[in-house]
Amino acid sequence: MTESRVPGPTARKATAGDVEKLATTLARAFDDDPLTVWLFPHDEPRRRKLPTFFRSLLRASLPFGEVYTTDDARCAAIWNPPGTFPMGWAKDARLGLVTTRLIGLRIATCAQGLMYFASHHPKDRHWYLQMLGTEPDSQSKGLGSAILSPVLERCDREGERVYLESSKERNIPFYARHGFAVSQEIQVPRGPVVWAMWREPR
Repeated sequence: MTESRVPGPTARKATAGDVEKLATTLARAFDDDPLTVWLFPHDEPRRRKLPTFFRSLLRASLPFGEVYTTDDARCAAIWNPPGTFPMGWAKDARLGLVTTRLIGLRIATCAQGLMYFASHHPKDRHWYLQMLGTEPDSQSKGLGSAILSPVLERCDREGERVYLESSKERNIPFYARHGFAVSQEIQVPRGPVVWAMWREPR
């Protein structure tokens, strides 16, 4: 008798119909993230506002064709191909307005830190993993690895470097297993530490 295997999670490209669900997924995934907690320090407003932020980010990113999810939309990866980050003045302006409106009076405190953080984004050609998040009760089940695979495999074939920033130190070993290495620690002024990570093609 042969042993049957349960198929693992598979990745697919997200569509406009996934935006609402993925915005909720990312909001839950980033609820305890040091960077989002710094931006939205109070629990109730953060949980109310984060879906709006991620909805705006997803809509801006989908036209690049590199947003991935799983069949149940409980995990999401937002990628920027080379040359698409920054995303262009119109998209960046719209996203900036949404962010400013959501942060409110704290924007005066946070703006300097956000600009400092953005100034460290590399100029070299690279793919950028802008966001990766999984529903908290679906973590450690292989979803994140599954939706990383399509782009990482492509980057290996095409000899492309990959860059990301992790604002959770405990996520560094996960990314290290996928070939990423910390290149620097970015201390956001009046904010958290963010770890910049590079992956060379294999």
